[in-house]
Amino acid sequence: MSQTGLPSPPQQPTPVTEPEAQPSPVAPVPPPLDHTDENDISLHNVIAAITTATSPSQLNHNLKTFAPKEVREVIFASFLPDGQDPLSVLDIQANTLGILYILSARLHVPTSQRPPLDYIEEFCKMFVPEQARYAPERVTSLATGIAQAAEQGGNLRLAIQPLFDLLVRYSPTSSHLTTIHPIFLRTCVSARFFNAALPILAQPITTIDLSLSDLTYNDNLVYHYTGGVVYTALRRWAEAEEFFEICACSPGTVPAAIQLDALIKLVLVQLIREGKTSPPPKYIHPSLPRLFKGTPYSAFVNAYPKQRNQLRNIVETEQQIFAADKNLGLINQALEHAARWSIRKLTGTYLTLHISDIGQAVGIDSEDEVRALILDMIQSSEICARISTDGTVMFSDPPVKFDKADIDRVLAHAQEQCFLLTNLEREMARSKEYLAKFVKSKDDSNSWLGGTMDEDLVSDHPRSNYNWAEDVGFI
Repeated sequence: MSQTGLPSPPQQPTPVTEPEAQPSPVAPVPPPLDHTDENDISLHNVIAAITTATSPSQLNHNLKTFAPKEVREVIFASFLPDGQDPLSVLDIQANTLGILYILSARLHVPTSQRPPLDYIEEFCKMFVPEQARYAPERVTSLATGIAQAAEQGGNLRLAIQPLFDLLVRYSPTSSHLTTIHPIFLRTCVSARFFNAALPILAQPITTIDLSLSDLTYNDNLVYHYTGGVVYTALRRWAEAEEFFEICACSPGTVPAAIQLDALIKLVLVQLIREGKTSPPPKYIHPSLPRLFKGTPYSAFVNAYPKQRNQLRNIVETEQQIFAADKNLGLINQALEHAARWSIRKLTGTYLTLHISDIGQAVGIDSEDEVRALILDMIQSSEICARISTDGTVMFSDPPVKFDKADIDRVLAHAQEQCFLLTNLEREMARSKEYLAKFVKSKDDSNSWLGGTMDEDLVSDHPRSNYNWAEDVGFI
Protein backbone atom coordinates (compact mmCIF):
# COMPACT_ATOMS: atom_id res chain seq x y z
CA MET A 1 0.00 0.00 0.00
CA SER A 2 1.39 3.34 -1.01
CA GLN A 3 2.11 5.61 1.90
CA THR A 4 3.70 8.41 -0.09
CA GLY A 5 3.61 11.82 1.50
CA LEU A 6 2.86 10.67 5.02
CA PRO A 7 5.39 10.10 7.75
CA SER A 8 5.17 6.60 9.19
CA PRO A 9 3.54 6.59 12.62
CA PRO A 10 5.79 5.51 15.50
CA GLN A 11 5.66 1.93 16.70
CA GLN A 12 4.31 2.91 20.13
CA PRO A 13 1.65 5.56 20.37
CA THR A 14 3.41 7.61 23.01
CA PRO A 15 4.44 11.18 22.39
CA VAL A 16 8.11 11.53 21.62
CA THR A 17 9.84 13.95 23.95
CA GLU A 18 10.93 16.82 21.83
CA PRO A 19 13.69 19.28 22.59
CA GLU A 20 12.40 22.46 24.14
CA ALA A 21 11.70 24.77 21.31
CA GLN A 22 12.23 28.50 21.64
CA PRO A 23 8.94 30.37 21.30
CA SER A 24 8.56 31.57 17.78
CA PRO A 25 8.35 35.33 17.40
CA VAL A 26 4.77 36.46 17.25
CA ALA A 27 3.12 39.60 16.19
CA PRO A 28 2.48 42.26 18.85
CA VAL A 29 -0.51 41.53 21.05
CA PRO A 30 -3.25 44.12 20.78
CA PRO A 31 -3.72 46.05 24.00
CA PRO A 32 -6.76 45.07 26.06
CA LEU A 33 -9.83 47.14 25.41
CA ASP A 34 -11.97 48.77 28.04
CA HIS A 35 -14.07 45.90 29.44
CA THR A 36 -16.59 48.23 31.04
CA ASP A 37 -18.64 48.04 27.85
CA GLU A 38 -20.50 44.75 28.16
CA ASN A 39 -21.69 44.97 24.56
CA ASP A 40 -18.13 44.91 23.22
CA ILE A 41 -17.53 41.23 22.35
CA SER A 42 -15.12 41.70 19.46
CA LEU A 43 -12.32 39.27 18.61
CA HIS A 44 -9.93 41.99 19.77
CA ASN A 45 -11.23 41.61 23.33
CA VAL A 46 -11.21 37.83 23.07
CA ILE A 47 -7.53 37.79 22.09
CA ALA A 48 -6.75 40.18 24.91
CA ALA A 49 -8.52 37.86 27.37
CA ILE A 50 -6.63 34.83 26.04
CA THR A 51 -3.19 36.43 26.26
CA THR A 52 -3.69 37.92 29.73
CA ALA A 53 -5.45 34.97 31.39
CA THR A 54 -3.79 33.38 34.41
CA SER A 55 -6.38 30.67 35.13
CA PRO A 56 -7.16 28.16 32.33
CA SER A 57 -10.35 27.13 34.10
CA GLN A 58 -11.63 30.70 34.28
CA LEU A 59 -10.55 31.39 30.70
CA ASN A 60 -12.43 28.32 29.48
CA HIS A 61 -15.55 29.48 31.33
CA ASN A 62 -15.29 32.94 29.78
CA LEU A 63 -14.75 31.60 26.26
CA LYS A 64 -17.81 29.34 26.60
CA THR A 65 -20.16 31.97 27.97
CA PHE A 66 -19.23 35.45 26.72
CA ALA A 67 -21.90 35.36 23.98
CA PRO A 68 -24.57 33.08 22.49
CA LYS A 69 -23.10 30.01 20.75
CA GLU A 70 -23.75 31.13 17.16
CA VAL A 71 -22.22 34.54 17.86
CA ARG A 72 -19.21 33.03 19.65
CA GLU A 73 -18.37 30.68 16.80
CA VAL A 74 -18.50 33.49 14.23
CA ILE A 75 -16.21 35.64 16.41
CA PHE A 76 -13.72 32.79 16.94
CA ALA A 77 -13.65 32.16 13.18
CA SER A 78 -13.08 35.82 12.22
CA PHE A 79 -9.94 37.90 11.71
CA LEU A 80 -8.83 41.00 13.62
CA PRO A 81 -10.14 44.39 12.42
CA ASP A 82 -6.90 45.14 10.57
CA GLY A 83 -7.10 41.80 8.71
CA GLN A 84 -4.48 40.14 10.88
CA ASP A 85 -4.84 36.40 11.51
CA PRO A 86 -5.34 35.92 15.28
CA LEU A 87 -3.30 32.70 15.11
CA SER A 88 -0.23 34.82 14.33
CA VAL A 89 -0.74 36.68 17.61
CA LEU A 90 -0.93 33.61 19.83
CA ASP A 91 1.74 31.16 20.93
CA ILE A 92 0.82 27.47 20.70
CA GLN A 93 2.18 26.43 24.08
CA ALA A 94 1.30 29.56 26.02
CA ASN A 95 -2.18 29.94 24.52
CA THR A 96 -3.23 26.34 23.72
CA LEU A 97 -6.75 26.76 25.08
CA GLY A 98 -7.52 29.91 23.11
CA ILE A 99 -6.08 28.51 19.89
CA LEU A 100 -8.16 25.35 20.37
CA TYR A 101 -11.35 27.44 20.34
CA ILE A 102 -10.25 29.39 17.26
CA LEU A 103 -9.08 26.36 15.23
CA SER A 104 -12.19 24.29 15.95
CA ALA A 105 -14.44 27.23 15.01
CA ARG A 106 -12.60 27.97 11.76
CA LEU A 107 -12.85 24.31 10.72
CA HIS A 108 -16.63 24.27 11.18
CA VAL A 109 -17.98 27.77 10.35
CA PRO A 110 -18.75 27.54 6.60
CA THR A 111 -17.89 31.15 5.76
CA SER A 112 -14.55 31.20 7.61
CA GLN A 113 -11.09 30.88 6.12
CA ARG A 114 -9.56 27.47 6.83
CA PRO A 115 -6.37 27.51 8.90
CA PRO A 116 -3.26 26.33 7.01
CA LEU A 117 -2.58 22.58 7.20
CA ASP A 118 0.98 23.12 8.39
CA TYR A 119 -0.31 25.21 11.33
CA ILE A 120 -2.79 22.46 12.28
CA GLU A 121 0.01 19.87 12.14
CA GLU A 122 2.27 22.05 14.29
CA PHE A 123 -0.49 22.62 16.84
CA CYS A 124 -1.24 18.88 17.13
CA LYS A 125 2.44 18.21 17.81
CA MET A 126 3.11 21.08 20.22
CA PHE A 127 -0.08 21.92 22.17
CA VAL A 128 -0.15 21.64 25.96
CA PRO A 129 -2.56 18.77 26.82
CA GLU A 130 -3.19 20.02 30.36
CA GLN A 131 -4.75 23.19 28.90
CA ALA A 132 -6.69 21.35 26.19
CA ARG A 133 -8.30 19.04 28.76
CA TYR A 134 -10.29 21.97 30.14
CA ALA A 135 -12.32 21.91 26.90
CA PRO A 136 -12.73 18.27 25.80
CA GLU A 137 -15.69 19.13 23.55
CA ARG A 138 -13.46 21.51 21.56
CA VAL A 139 -10.85 18.76 21.15
CA THR A 140 -13.55 16.53 19.69
CA SER A 141 -14.66 19.38 17.43
CA LEU A 142 -11.07 19.93 16.27
CA ALA A 143 -10.65 16.23 15.45
CA THR A 144 -13.87 16.05 13.43
CA GLY A 145 -12.97 19.32 11.71
CA ILE A 146 -9.56 18.00 10.64
CA ALA A 147 -11.13 14.87 9.14
CA GLN A 148 -13.87 16.83 7.36
CA ALA A 149 -11.42 19.36 5.94
CA ALA A 150 -9.20 16.60 4.53
CA GLU A 151 -12.22 14.81 3.04
CA GLN A 152 -13.48 17.99 1.41
CA GLY A 153 -9.97 18.59 0.06
CA GLY A 154 -10.06 15.15 -1.59
CA ASN A 155 -7.19 13.61 0.37
CA LEU A 156 -8.19 11.97 3.66
CA ARG A 157 -4.66 10.78 4.28
CA LEU A 158 -3.62 14.33 5.08
CA ALA A 159 -5.70 14.09 8.26
CA ILE A 160 -4.11 10.90 9.59
CA GLN A 161 -0.84 12.29 10.96
CA PRO A 162 -2.32 15.34 12.75
CA LEU A 163 -5.10 13.18 14.21
CA PHE A 164 -2.53 10.64 15.37
CA ASP A 165 -0.45 13.36 17.05
CA LEU A 166 -3.55 14.92 18.62
CA LEU A 167 -4.68 11.56 20.03
CA VAL A 168 -1.29 10.54 21.40
CA ARG A 169 -0.56 13.92 22.97
CA TYR A 170 -4.04 14.46 24.45
CA SER A 171 -4.45 11.04 26.13
CA PRO A 172 -2.84 10.83 29.59
CA THR A 173 -1.92 7.19 28.85
CA SER A 174 -2.24 4.88 25.88
CA SER A 175 -4.94 2.90 27.75
CA HIS A 176 -7.38 5.85 27.91
CA LEU A 177 -10.27 5.86 25.44
CA THR A 178 -11.08 9.32 24.02
CA THR A 179 -13.45 10.67 21.40
CA ILE A 180 -10.44 11.04 19.08
CA HIS A 181 -10.00 7.25 18.88
CA PRO A 182 -13.08 6.45 16.73
CA ILE A 183 -12.51 9.55 14.57
CA PHE A 184 -8.92 8.54 13.89
CA LEU A 185 -9.81 4.92 13.07
CA ARG A 186 -12.69 5.90 10.77
CA THR A 187 -10.30 8.20 8.91
CA CYS A 188 -7.73 5.38 8.52
CA VAL A 189 -10.41 3.02 7.19
CA SER A 190 -11.92 5.59 4.81
CA ALA A 191 -8.45 6.44 3.49
CA ARG A 192 -7.61 2.69 3.32
CA PHE A 193 -4.44 3.40 5.30
CA PHE A 194 -4.92 0.52 7.73
CA ASN A 195 -1.34 0.20 8.98
CA ALA A 196 -1.44 3.71 10.45
CA ALA A 197 -4.03 2.52 12.99
CA LEU A 198 -1.96 -0.39 14.33
CA PRO A 199 0.08 1.51 16.96
CA ILE A 200 -3.16 2.76 18.52
CA LEU A 201 -4.99 -0.58 18.31
CA ALA A 202 -2.04 -2.40 19.88
CA GLN A 203 -2.71 -0.65 23.20
CA PRO A 204 -5.57 -2.27 25.18
CA ILE A 205 -8.23 0.16 26.41
CA THR A 206 -8.64 -0.14 30.18
CA THR A 207 -9.59 3.38 31.27
CA ILE A 208 -12.60 5.57 30.47
CA ASP A 209 -12.58 9.03 32.02
CA LEU A 210 -15.63 11.14 31.19
CA SER A 211 -13.96 14.27 32.55
CA LEU A 212 -11.18 13.82 30.03
CA SER A 213 -13.38 13.36 26.97
CA ASP A 214 -17.07 13.81 26.20
CA LEU A 215 -17.45 10.11 25.44
CA THR A 216 -20.70 8.36 24.62
CA TYR A 217 -21.61 4.67 24.62
CA ASN A 218 -21.52 4.75 20.82
CA ASP A 219 -17.88 5.92 20.79
CA ASN A 220 -16.81 2.67 22.43
CA LEU A 221 -18.83 0.62 19.92
CA VAL A 222 -17.50 2.53 16.89
CA TYR A 223 -13.88 2.29 18.10
CA HIS A 224 -13.92 -1.49 18.54
CA TYR A 225 -16.02 -2.11 15.42
CA THR A 226 -13.68 -0.02 13.28
CA GLY A 227 -10.67 -1.68 14.90
CA GLY A 228 -12.12 -5.03 13.85
CA VAL A 229 -12.49 -3.71 10.29
CA VAL A 230 -8.82 -2.63 10.28
CA TYR A 231 -7.60 -6.04 11.45
CA THR A 232 -9.91 -7.78 8.98
CA ALA A 233 -8.48 -5.76 6.09
CA LEU A 234 -4.99 -6.82 7.19
CA ARG A 235 -6.13 -10.46 7.59
CA ARG A 236 -5.20 -10.49 11.26
CA TRP A 237 -8.12 -12.70 12.16
CA ALA A 238 -7.47 -13.25 15.87
CA GLU A 239 -7.36 -9.52 16.63
CA ALA A 240 -10.36 -8.87 14.38
CA GLU A 241 -12.36 -11.50 16.25
CA GLU A 242 -11.47 -9.91 19.59
CA PHE A 243 -12.51 -6.39 18.55
CA PHE A 244 -15.78 -7.48 16.93
CA GLU A 245 -16.65 -9.50 20.03
CA ILE A 246 -16.05 -6.50 22.32
CA CYS A 247 -18.34 -4.39 20.14
CA ALA A 248 -21.08 -7.00 19.79
CA CYS A 249 -21.09 -7.95 23.47
CA SER A 250 -20.77 -4.52 25.11
CA PRO A 251 -23.59 -4.32 27.64
CA GLY A 252 -26.52 -2.02 26.97
CA THR A 253 -30.24 -1.74 27.61
CA VAL A 254 -31.07 -1.96 23.91
CA PRO A 255 -28.67 -3.40 21.29
CA ALA A 256 -27.39 -0.95 18.68
CA ALA A 257 -27.49 -1.66 14.95
CA ILE A 258 -23.69 -1.57 14.83
CA GLN A 259 -23.62 -4.46 17.32
CA LEU A 260 -25.58 -6.70 14.96
CA ASP A 261 -23.16 -5.76 12.18
CA ALA A 262 -20.26 -6.61 14.51
CA LEU A 263 -21.85 -9.98 15.39
CA ILE A 264 -22.22 -10.84 11.69
CA LYS A 265 -18.58 -9.96 10.98
CA LEU A 266 -17.49 -11.82 14.12
CA VAL A 267 -19.18 -15.02 12.88
CA LEU A 268 -17.66 -14.72 9.39
CA VAL A 269 -14.19 -14.12 10.82
CA GLN A 270 -14.59 -17.20 13.02
CA LEU A 271 -15.50 -19.30 9.96
CA ILE A 272 -12.38 -18.09 8.16
CA ARG A 273 -10.09 -18.51 11.16
CA GLU A 274 -11.46 -21.65 12.81
CA GLY A 275 -13.84 -23.27 10.33
CA LYS A 276 -16.71 -23.02 12.79
CA THR A 277 -18.44 -20.54 15.05
CA SER A 278 -18.04 -20.24 18.80
CA PRO A 279 -20.97 -19.66 21.19
CA PRO A 280 -21.24 -15.96 22.06
CA PRO A 281 -20.44 -14.90 25.63
CA LYS A 282 -23.33 -15.18 28.08
CA TYR A 283 -23.36 -11.43 28.64
CA ILE A 284 -24.30 -10.65 25.03
CA HIS A 285 -27.71 -9.01 24.68
CA PRO A 286 -30.17 -11.92 24.22
CA SER A 287 -31.94 -10.29 21.27
CA LEU A 288 -28.79 -10.16 19.12
CA PRO A 289 -28.48 -13.94 18.51
CA ARG A 290 -32.21 -14.04 17.74
CA LEU A 291 -31.85 -11.21 15.23
CA PHE A 292 -28.88 -13.00 13.66
CA LYS A 293 -30.95 -16.15 13.09
CA GLY A 294 -33.32 -14.13 10.94
CA THR A 295 -30.57 -13.15 8.47
CA PRO A 296 -29.22 -15.10 5.45
CA TYR A 297 -25.90 -15.33 7.28
CA SER A 298 -27.45 -17.92 9.60
CA ALA A 299 -28.15 -20.27 6.66
CA PHE A 300 -24.59 -19.76 5.44
CA VAL A 301 -23.19 -20.73 8.85
CA ASN A 302 -25.40 -23.82 9.10
CA ALA A 303 -24.17 -25.13 5.72
CA TYR A 304 -20.51 -24.41 6.43
CA PRO A 305 -18.05 -25.91 5.48
CA LYS A 306 -19.08 -29.22 3.87
CA GLN A 307 -22.09 -28.27 1.74
CA ARG A 308 -20.20 -26.20 -0.82
CA ASN A 309 -22.92 -26.29 -3.45
CA GLN A 310 -25.46 -25.01 -0.96
CA LEU A 311 -23.00 -22.32 0.15
CA ARG A 312 -22.59 -21.16 -3.46
CA ASN A 313 -26.35 -21.06 -3.91
CA ILE A 314 -26.75 -18.93 -0.79
CA VAL A 315 -24.06 -16.51 -2.00
CA GLU A 316 -25.67 -16.21 -5.45
CA THR A 317 -29.17 -15.73 -4.02
CA GLU A 318 -28.23 -13.24 -1.28
CA GLN A 319 -25.36 -11.48 -3.05
CA GLN A 320 -27.10 -8.09 -3.06
CA ILE A 321 -27.69 -8.23 0.70
CA PHE A 322 -24.09 -9.29 1.38
CA ALA A 323 -22.78 -6.50 -0.84
CA ALA A 324 -25.07 -3.87 0.74
CA ASP A 325 -23.84 -4.93 4.19
CA LYS A 326 -20.23 -4.69 2.93
CA ASN A 327 -19.71 -8.34 3.87
CA LEU A 328 -19.36 -9.86 0.42
CA GLY A 329 -15.58 -9.91 0.68
CA LEU A 330 -15.70 -11.83 3.97
CA ILE A 331 -18.32 -14.21 2.55
CA ASN A 332 -16.12 -14.99 -0.46
CA GLN A 333 -13.07 -15.56 1.75
CA ALA A 334 -15.07 -17.92 3.96
CA LEU A 335 -16.24 -19.75 0.84
CA GLU A 336 -12.64 -20.10 -0.36
CA HIS A 337 -11.61 -21.51 3.03
CA ALA A 338 -14.47 -24.03 3.16
CA ALA A 339 -12.63 -26.76 1.24
CA ARG A 340 -9.53 -26.26 3.37
CA TRP A 341 -11.50 -26.70 6.58
CA SER A 342 -13.18 -29.82 5.21
CA ILE A 343 -9.77 -31.32 4.43
CA ARG A 344 -8.44 -30.40 7.86
CA LYS A 345 -11.39 -32.17 9.46
CA LEU A 346 -10.58 -35.29 7.42
CA THR A 347 -7.09 -35.39 8.95
CA GLY A 348 -8.68 -35.95 12.36
CA THR A 349 -10.51 -39.04 11.10
CA TYR A 350 -8.29 -40.72 8.48
CA LEU A 351 -4.63 -41.66 8.26
CA THR A 352 -4.72 -42.32 4.51
CA LEU A 353 -7.20 -41.27 1.88
CA HIS A 354 -7.14 -41.17 -1.91
CA ILE A 355 -7.32 -37.81 -3.69
CA SER A 356 -10.56 -38.79 -5.42
CA ASP A 357 -12.19 -39.59 -2.06
CA ILE A 358 -11.01 -36.26 -0.67
CA GLY A 359 -12.46 -34.46 -3.69
CA GLN A 360 -15.78 -36.19 -3.22
CA ALA A 361 -15.82 -35.28 0.49
CA VAL A 362 -15.09 -31.58 -0.07
CA GLY A 363 -17.15 -31.17 -3.25
CA ILE A 364 -14.35 -30.73 -5.82
CA ASP A 365 -14.59 -32.84 -8.98
CA SER A 366 -11.12 -32.18 -10.41
CA GLU A 367 -8.37 -34.35 -8.90
CA ASP A 368 -5.74 -31.89 -10.13
CA GLU A 369 -7.48 -29.10 -8.21
CA VAL A 370 -7.61 -31.25 -5.08
CA ARG A 371 -3.92 -32.14 -5.45
CA ALA A 372 -2.96 -28.47 -5.87
CA LEU A 373 -5.02 -27.51 -2.83
CA ILE A 374 -3.44 -30.21 -0.64
CA LEU A 375 0.07 -29.24 -1.76
CA ASP A 376 -0.67 -25.60 -0.96
CA MET A 377 -1.94 -26.57 2.50
CA ILE A 378 1.20 -28.64 3.12
CA GLN A 379 3.41 -25.76 2.02
CA SER A 380 1.59 -23.30 4.31
CA SER A 381 1.80 -25.78 7.24
CA GLU A 382 -1.98 -26.07 7.55
CA ILE A 383 -1.69 -29.87 7.45
CA CYS A 384 1.13 -32.39 7.68
CA ALA A 385 0.81 -34.94 4.85
CA ARG A 386 2.51 -36.74 1.96
CA ILE A 387 1.09 -37.64 -1.46
CA SER A 388 2.24 -40.94 -2.98
CA THR A 389 2.60 -41.61 -6.71
CA ASP A 390 -0.74 -43.46 -6.86
CA GLY A 391 -2.60 -40.44 -5.40
CA THR A 392 -2.91 -41.66 -1.84
CA VAL A 393 -2.59 -38.92 0.79
CA MET A 394 -1.00 -39.96 4.10
CA PHE A 395 -1.79 -37.65 7.01
CA SER A 396 0.36 -37.30 10.12
CA ASP A 397 0.50 -35.13 13.22
CA PRO A 398 2.59 -31.97 12.85
CA PRO A 399 5.83 -31.93 14.84
CA VAL A 400 5.72 -29.80 17.97
CA LYS A 401 8.22 -26.96 17.91
CA PHE A 402 9.05 -24.59 20.72
CA ASP A 403 10.94 -21.42 19.97
CA LYS A 404 12.55 -19.61 22.92
CA ALA A 405 11.69 -16.21 21.47
CA ASP A 406 8.01 -17.20 21.19
CA ILE A 407 7.95 -18.48 24.78
CA ASP A 408 9.60 -15.28 26.05
CA ARG A 409 7.11 -13.18 24.12
CA VAL A 410 4.14 -15.11 25.55
CA LEU A 411 5.48 -14.82 29.08
CA ALA A 412 6.10 -11.09 28.68
CA HIS A 413 2.56 -10.61 27.38
CA ALA A 414 1.14 -12.62 30.30
CA GLN A 415 3.10 -10.50 32.79
CA GLU A 416 1.85 -7.33 31.14
CA GLN A 417 -1.78 -8.50 31.28
CA CYS A 418 -1.33 -9.54 34.92
CA PHE A 419 -0.04 -6.06 35.73
CA LEU A 420 -3.02 -4.45 33.98
CA LEU A 421 -5.52 -6.68 35.81
CA THR A 422 -3.88 -5.93 39.16
CA ASN A 423 -4.17 -2.21 38.54
CA LEU A 424 -7.82 -2.58 37.50
CA GLU A 425 -8.60 -4.51 40.70
CA ARG A 426 -6.97 -1.78 42.76
CA GLU A 427 -8.97 0.90 40.96
CA MET A 428 -12.21 -1.02 41.58
CA ALA A 429 -11.30 -1.47 45.25
CA ARG A 430 -11.02 2.32 45.57
CA SER A 431 -14.35 2.97 43.82
CA LYS A 432 -16.99 4.09 46.32
CA GLU A 433 -19.77 3.26 43.86
CA TYR A 434 -18.48 -0.30 43.34
CA LEU A 435 -18.00 -0.91 47.08
CA ALA A 436 -21.48 0.42 47.86
CA LYS A 437 -23.06 -1.88 45.25
CA PHE A 438 -21.01 -4.83 46.48
CA VAL A 439 -22.06 -4.32 50.11
CA LYS A 440 -25.71 -3.83 49.10
CA SER A 441 -25.62 -6.98 46.96
CA LYS A 442 -24.11 -8.98 49.81
CA ASP A 443 -26.71 -7.68 52.27
CA ASP A 444 -29.52 -8.54 49.87
CA SER A 445 -28.17 -12.07 49.42
CA ASN A 446 -27.90 -12.61 53.17
CA SER A 447 -31.43 -11.36 53.85
CA TRP A 448 -32.84 -13.55 51.07
CA LEU A 449 -31.15 -16.61 52.56
CA GLY A 450 -32.61 -15.82 55.99
CA GLY A 451 -29.28 -15.75 57.76
CA THR A 452 -25.59 -15.37 57.18
CA MET A 453 -24.48 -16.94 53.93
CA ASP A 454 -21.45 -18.59 55.51
CA GLU A 455 -23.50 -20.35 58.19
CA ASP A 456 -26.30 -21.48 55.88
CA LEU A 457 -24.16 -22.72 52.99
CA VAL A 458 -21.19 -24.17 54.85
CA SER A 459 -21.85 -25.25 58.42
CA ASP A 460 -25.37 -26.62 57.73
CA HIS A 461 -24.50 -28.30 54.44
CA PRO A 462 -24.72 -32.11 54.79
CA ARG A 463 -21.27 -32.47 53.17
CA SER A 464 -19.61 -29.50 54.87
CA ASN A 465 -17.14 -31.72 56.74
CA TYR A 466 -16.03 -33.61 53.64
CA ASN A 467 -12.60 -33.22 52.11
CA TRP A 468 -13.49 -31.62 48.76
CA ALA A 469 -10.07 -32.33 47.23
CA GLU A 470 -10.63 -36.06 47.69
CA ASP A 471 -14.19 -35.89 46.30
CA VAL A 472 -13.01 -34.49 42.96
CA GLY A 473 -12.08 -37.94 41.78
CA PHE A 474 -15.64 -39.19 42.13
CA ILE A 475 -17.33 -36.44 40.08
